[in-house]
Amino acid sequence: MKNRIVLLTLFLCINFITYAGNGNDPTGGRSASMGYASVSLIDFWSLQNNQAGLGYYDHIAAGIYYENRFLVKELSLKSGGFVLPTKSGTFGASFNYFGYSEYNESKAGIAYAKKFGEKFSAGIQLDYIQTSIGEEYGNKGAVTFEIGLMSKITKHLTVGTHIYNPIQPKLTDYNNERVPANIRFGVSYLFSDKATLAAEVSQETNQKAFLKAGLEYHVIQPFYVRAGISSNPALTTFGFGLELKNFNLDFASSIHPTLGYSPQVSFFWNFN
Repeated sequence: MKNRIVLLTLFLCINFITYAGNGNDPTGGRSASMGYASVSLIDFWSLQNNQAGLGYYDHIAAGIYYENRFLVKELSLKSGGFVLPTKSGTFGASFNYFGYSEYNESKAGIAYAKKFGEKFSAGIQLDYIQTSIGEEYGNKGAVTFEIGLMSKITKHLTVGTHIYNPIQPKLTDYNNERVPANIRFGVSYLFSDKATLAAEVSQETNQKAFLKAGLEYHVIQPFYVRAGISSNPALTTFGFGLELKNFNLDFASSIHPTLGYSPQVSFFWNFN
């Protein structure tokens, strides 16, 4: 009975938090502290946020990300990934796990991105997603993909777009339940060597479009401070980052007016 109560609570939370679930969670402490705006940012976590950004990323790297959503361990998100640039393009592998033993969602992905000159990059990722529900409900998996485009319009302005799961595979026959698709479009603008603004619009199948935006300020080397907002649900975010010679460490938290804090931390290491 206790597990069923916890499971019901999780379903209510998952249905309420529209930015989460089905493997399409934004990752990385940097974007988490900037209102989860990520589609036009170029960094290691482009591996999951917009694979096109990997075309501009030239380091062999590995990283991990953890989010303790609303300080409830059953709603935690764990992610990891690896990036390998080559002469023919950049390859990546990633894995996400959301939930706990009685209810969880996972996604494993293999990505490829290529830069076409200095102005344009494209990326694609093949995904296997799985939902597992405890006791007699079992598991359900599906194969899908996601694609991204990115363009450096000027040295200050970058535009990105990303489509997740355009084929919407069926999860169950009941009510024709399918994994929702998601499309995002956004821009980032570098005001100076110190300040970056990122904003994007995101829309999921059968949901209203919502806005995410954030600001990053490079205080001193190696210290960054960040803040942002997101609508639907209404979130305020903040955080800071350390960019050292070979690794980046980022801390963030979002605040929901009803459900409270969701702390996040990410780390990635550049091998070259």
